[in-house]
Amino acid sequence: MLRVVPLAAGWLLPAAPSAPRVSQARAWPLAHGVLRQWRAGSAGAVPRPALKTPKGTRDHPPAYTALRDRLLAAVVTCFKRHGAAAIDTPVLELRETLMGKYGEEAKLIYELQDQGGELLALRYDLTVPFARYLAMNKITNMKRYHIAKVYRRDNPATTRGRYREFYHCGMWFAEPKHLSCARSLCCFFCPQDFDIAGQFDPMIPDAECLKIVHEILSDLQLGDFLIKVNDRRILNGIFAVCGIPESKFITACCTVDKLDKVPWEEVRSEMVGEKGLSPEAADHIGEYVQLHGGLELIERLLQDPKLSQNKLAKEGLGDMKLLFEYLTLFGITGKISFDLSLARGLDYYTGVIFEAVLLQQENEHVEEPVSVGSVAGGGRYDGLVGMFDPKGRKVPCVGVSIGIERIFSILEQRMKASGEKVRTTETQVLVATPHKHLLAARLKLISELWGAGIKRCCTRRILNC
Repeated sequence: MLRVVPLAAGWLLPAAPSAPRVSQARAWPLAHGVLRQWRAGSAGAVPRPALKTPKGTRDHPPAYTALRDRLLAAVVTCFKRHGAAAIDTPVLELRETLMGKYGEEAKLIYELQDQGGELLALRYDLTVPFARYLAMNKITNMKRYHIAKVYRRDNPATTRGRYREFYHCGMWFAEPKHLSCARSLCCFFCPQDFDIAGQFDPMIPDAECLKIVHEILSDLQLGDFLIKVNDRRILNGIFAVCGIPESKFITACCTVDKLDKVPWEEVRSEMVGEKGLSPEAADHIGEYVQLHGGLELIERLLQDPKLSQNKLAKEGLGDMKLLFEYLTLFGITGKISFDLSLARGLDYYTGVIFEAVLLQQENEHVEEPVSVGSVAGGGRYDGLVGMFDPKGRKVPCVGVSIGIERIFSILEQRMKASGEKVRTTETQVLVATPHKHLLAARLKLISELWGAGIKRCCTRRILNC
C-alpha cells in the first residue's frame, strides 16, 4: 500500500512501501531538495512559461467579475428600456472588412497570419462589424445593442482603464433615408454599443443617444459629467473656409482631436510642422475650434459671414440647432456642451459626434481622482454600410458606446478604498450537518432545494458545535 508524504504546498508524491517514516520537521527540507533536482531536470527539459497575463490584459477574480456584471446589467437595462435588441458578431473579421475605416488608428488593428486562405484580423470595435452585418443581411432598419470584447494593439495604461483586450458596450440605430443611428463602444473603452438603423425624423435618434448617455452616467453616480457634441460637417466647413484642401480634412481632423490632451500651441505646431498647413490657416482654424457653448454659439455661427456661405457647415449647424431643441425637451441641456474642439479621429463619422467626460468624482474615500479620459462616445456614420453593400446603398446610422473598462477602473478603486465587500455568489441557503454520518440526509435535502429552484451551498459539518 502506498503512503503519501507531503513535499511542498500543492504537491503529493507516493512513497515506496519500505520508505522510513520522516518527521514533519525534516520532510519539508527534503521535499525542497527533491523539487530543486526536478526543476533542474535534464539538459533537454522544456522551460516553464512565465506566469503572467499578456501586456494590456488582466484576470478578473470573482469579486471584480461580480462588480463588472453589475455595471453591465445597469447599462443593458437602459438599452432595453430604449427598445434595443441584442446581437453578436464573430471576434474575427476579414482584414479587408476592417482596413480603411479607422484612419490613423488602423495601425492598432491586430492582424493575423494567413488562416486557410483568408487574411483575418481581430475586431477593433463593434461599429464596423455592425455595418458589415447590416449590409450582408440587407437590413435597413434596426435598433440594437452589443456587448463583446475588442482588441487594440495600443500602449496600455491599466490605471486609466486602457487595455489591449477590453469590452465594448454600446447601442446603435440604423435607419433608411430620413434618419439614422448606429455606433459601438469604444472605446474606451469594454466598450457596450447601442445603434439605430432605419427611418426616423431628423436628429431624433441622435438626441436619444445623448439621452441614453445621460441616463447611464446619472444612474451610475460617478460624479459630475459633461457631454460634448459637435458635427463633422461643421468641422469640414471650418477647414474649407480656412483654406484647407479637402484631401487634408481627415488629417486635420485627427490633429484637432488631440485638443483634449494637449494645448492649442502643440496642436498648431503639428498642423504646420507635420501636416503641412500654412501658419495662417492653422491660426484661422484655432479661432473656431477653441469655441464652446450652447444654442447661443450655434446662432452666432449661423450668422458667421464665412460659415454661413459653406453648405456643409450650414447643414451641420442647422441640425445642431434642431438637436439642442430636442435635448431641451429631454431636459438634459445642462450637461451638454457644443464644443468645436471635439473631432473623434475615426474616418467613418459623417455627422453629429459626441463624447462624455467626468468632471469630478464625488467619492469621499478617494483622495486623488482617477483620470480615465472619456467614458462614453459615439456619432453618426451614414456612409459606412454603403462601403459593404454591393450596390453601394447607404443606411444612415448613429450610435453610442459606453467605456465599460474606464468606468470599471473608477468603481474598482472605490471598492478598494472603501473596503467594500462584493458578494460573489447568489447562495440563498447554507446546508450543514454536525458530523459526516449525515451525508445521505444532507445530499437528499440539497437535491430537494435544487429541485425547487433554491440556490444553496453546503459544508461538511458545523464547526465548534
